[in-house]
Amino acid sequence: MSETTERESYRDLLDPTSLALRHQLGVLGLVALGLLPLGLGPLMVLKLTGALYFAMFAMSWDVVSGYTGQISFGHGLFFAVGGYSSALLNLNWGVEPTIAVVVGMVLAALAGIVVGVPALRLEGPYLSLVTLVAPLILLQVFIVFSDTFGGELGLSSPEALLSFESFETAITANYYLALGLFAFVLLVLLAVTRSDAGAVFTAIREDEDAVAAAGLNPAKFKVFAFVLSAAVGGLAGAAFVHTPVGNPQPSQLLVLTVSIEVIIASVLGGMGTIVGPAVGGLFYFMLRDYLGGLAWTVPVFDVPVSELDLLLFSMVTLALLFFLPGGIVRWTIRNGRRAWRRGDRGDGRVVPDGGTTPLERTATSYREALSDGSPREDDDEC
Repeated sequence: MSETTERESYRDLLDPTSLALRHQLGVLGLVALGLLPLGLGPLMVLKLTGALYFAMFAMSWDVVSGYTGQISFGHGLFFAVGGYSSALLNLNWGVEPTIAVVVGMVLAALAGIVVGVPALRLEGPYLSLVTLVAPLILLQVFIVFSDTFGGELGLSSPEALLSFESFETAITANYYLALGLFAFVLLVLLAVTRSDAGAVFTAIREDEDAVAAAGLNPAKFKVFAFVLSAAVGGLAGAAFVHTPVGNPQPSQLLVLTVSIEVIIASVLGGMGTIVGPAVGGLFYFMLRDYLGGLAWTVPVFDVPVSELDLLLFSMVTLALLFFLPGGIVRWTIRNGRRAWRRGDRGDGRVVPDGGTTPLERTATSYREALSDGSPREDDDEC
């Protein structure tokens, strides 16, 4: 490649108009999230901060379960290891919150190795059972050693990562901290899953034997996915407990409900895309909060909606899963492309991102993943 061509390539990467339409929409979405606090009250900003951390939890789950197909029912284990480690370091030994968060992330990654390596011998429901039991064991450890871990009530709040004299300033600053961390996690995971490693992840999910036959080691990539997923979840959990919306408590980090909610959010958004769980996490958290705050009474049952929020949300979730089985993001992209093609006056082969047609990409996807490992981008990828 000549120097001139290389300069033009870098210029195109930095030019927002050269991005695919869906990528431009993603950038606009991040900008919109950045502008939201300007028109909202402190309480809503706090809720959005919690939604951003929940979306990070969902993205971390998607790396290992959505891409490699290793379904984990106990990802709260990594959130708790990161959060509790950071809190204990700060509360008991006075470690600065920033350093404590980094240590919590590292310990969560080690927990990913501890769980991931033995799980390589297991597949299907047996792997899921191991991931389900692991956080239950950790919860019992917290209860038995309640003097150290606070039992079911958890620990007191550690020192905040950001603190200001003004309460509203502190809330806004912590929101932008969460948004920055959210964007960082999103970009890192997108970079990994769109790389050669991401292509192998997807190939493992579809046919692990074919990956091994191509001369690649599936175990190595599965452990890498587990460790990366655990590190991201641990980072989010560690930062979460040092904010006004989070505390080192089992109810927020470890209980089975947390892990199940993360799975639901990822499936709703579109697992195996990273962007889908990010959107699904934000949608799930805010919808649950909205339903829980409604004061309207259901006429037939004479019960406030706030007491039926879980039932109503479950019904909404079932409806979305039935009508949008691929997730919200995949459905949006698919229908957006159809609308784009209907308005196109060309030969019908033009796609909005300027690439090849979906059929051509599908036909070459597995050959690329199993031969030279070059990155691929499926029609449903985001």
